[in-house]
Amino acid sequence: MNKELDKSQGTTALRDTFVARGVATAHPIVASRAAGAYLWDEKGRKYLDFVGGIGVLNVGHNHPAIVAAVQQQLESFSHVCFQVVSYEPYVRLAARLSELVAPSQGYKSVFLTTGAEAVENAVKIARGYTNRPGVIAFRGGFHGRTLLGMSLTGMSAPYKQNFGPFAPDVYHAPYPNAYHGITSDDALQALQAIFSTHIQPDRVAAIILEPVQGDGGFLQAPAEFMQALRELTTRHGIVLICDEIQTGFGRTGKMFGFQHSGIQPDLVTVAKSLAGGLPISGVVGRPEIVDAPLPGGLGGTFGGNPLACAAANAVLDIFEQEDLLERSVKIGEQLRAGLEELQGKHPEMGEIRQTGAMVAVEFVSDEQTRAPNSPLVQRILDTAREEGLLLIKCGVERNVVRFLSPLTVSDQDVSDALAMFGRALTTAKAAG
Repeated sequence: MNKELDKSQGTTALRDTFVARGVATAHPIVASRAAGAYLWDEKGRKYLDFVGGIGVLNVGHNHPAIVAAVQQQLESFSHVCFQVVSYEPYVRLAARLSELVAPSQGYKSVFLTTGAEAVENAVKIARGYTNRPGVIAFRGGFHGRTLLGMSLTGMSAPYKQNFGPFAPDVYHAPYPNAYHGITSDDALQALQAIFSTHIQPDRVAAIILEPVQGDGGFLQAPAEFMQALRELTTRHGIVLICDEIQTGFGRTGKMFGFQHSGIQPDLVTVAKSLAGGLPISGVVGRPEIVDAPLPGGLGGTFGGNPLACAAANAVLDIFEQEDLLERSVKIGEQLRAGLEELQGKHPEMGEIRQTGAMVAVEFVSDEQTRAPNSPLVQRILDTAREEGLLLIKCGVERNVVRFLSPLTVSDQDVSDALAMFGRALTTAKAAG
């Protein structure tokens, strides 16, 4: 390392030299420390973090209860592999998630490491249970960067690039999007067209969807669509998988996004905010479905790591003790009110989307055609960072700004974030 470079520049130079180009980094800063809703870079600059590791830190950075739980577990053991010997934090977490996902129904769990791994295992479980090959996903959905994850993901750039051929027997249907003229009926008719032209329903193992699309633009599936989907899958013996990797653990104002529609999925995938920053994921589902694979068919060396399980149990304690579901609703209401006030001055803010504290704004170039304004969004992210606010984008056209604040954030922090965003928007428009 060049000794004349400061520490931050040195890290950046090393990153450019030794880290794969395909790993994108949204902001050109190097983290030094973080606490609650704030992050500091190596130069000591403070940022209000409304990214949270992409929806991972619903309880904020370094919550003391999580730090204490991990430290306590670390003093006992950090790894033994659940496929070798079992341990209490894994089993207790499975029992607690069963009650949260489906009270008194005895749902079972398997724990893994990443969200993509949870998705892959959910599909594997569904295929094992039904003995069918087909899987239907939705346009705009994101389910990971593994081969099957990419195949299920309903976006081409940047995820699919030239990485094919992709996994077979995967089909995509439109996802409801009223702002762009796709109704629930349209989406349901498209499903029927898939059954008529591509694969019969008795050959479909699973339908997988996000109750609120995350990377696809924070689009919420209407309750009537979710209910119709539940009826259709039940009628045809298809496993309904709700991908709750980004929507889970309070982000939408309920513990899980599917709970807004009054349906009960067969399988639920979880990850991200489950363990407050430690890597863990899982599949939670009906026992007769989860038990379809024979012993040895599920697992992974690091799946359900003891430290991550301890952190996850601490996260669930925090939700019980700090009323974070109620707080999520209030944060979302405050963000929406502030954004609607800005929208009156900035017609480029085409649509504000809010489900609990899962909030986003789609930016358009024209109010009538609703053409995407992706360049403006990138300028907003860059100018917001200069203001001291970290945000990221989403949407198929990358023209949506998403807000992923901790659910522990204060009212004042939300007000400060709105003020920073407003200034950044004005500056970004002027620069265009």
